[in-house]
Amino acid sequence: MKIYFNNVCFYYRNLIKKVFLTALKELDNNFQNIVINLSFKSQEEIRQLNKTFRNVDRATDVLSFPFLEIKYGEKVADFKEDINPDGTIDLGDIVICKQVAKKQAKEYKHSLKREIAFLSLHGLLHLLGYDHIEKEDEIVMNQCADKILNKLKIKRG
Repeated sequence: MKIYFNNVCFYYRNLIKKVFLTALKELDNNFQNIVINLSFKSQEEIRQLNKTFRNVDRATDVLSFPFLEIKYGEKVADFKEDINPDGTIDLGDIVICKQVAKKQAKEYKHSLKREIAFLSLHGLLHLLGYDHIEKEDEIVMNQCADKILNKLKIKRG
């Protein structure tokens, strides 16, 4: 797995990579040559992205831009037509607003580390086809996130 980080400090790079590796293993979706772009953006930058791509004019915590039309449960390795000549598959982009994450960590009474881990994982799950539009899908996605974060001993509160 290759993660291209933009504006993400070393501490969070290691945390995010650990979360992603654990998630891909737990989801049995461990295609070795996945490429993900992950950026931290300001509130204004993420607000503009949210407005442009979702028609929602407010800052948000995390946005995901999947490159594959994958549904949860499908394997990345099965998307053979999307494999690049170098053997990699571009999974997509994840954008996180650290300022919103700080506010949410305080609101939920847990660490910023936990919030960044959760938001990164949430973004990855979207890239892998998980969603939370329907209540049933939200339950599946949340159970999956809880299982992975618990395995890493990254607790709420």
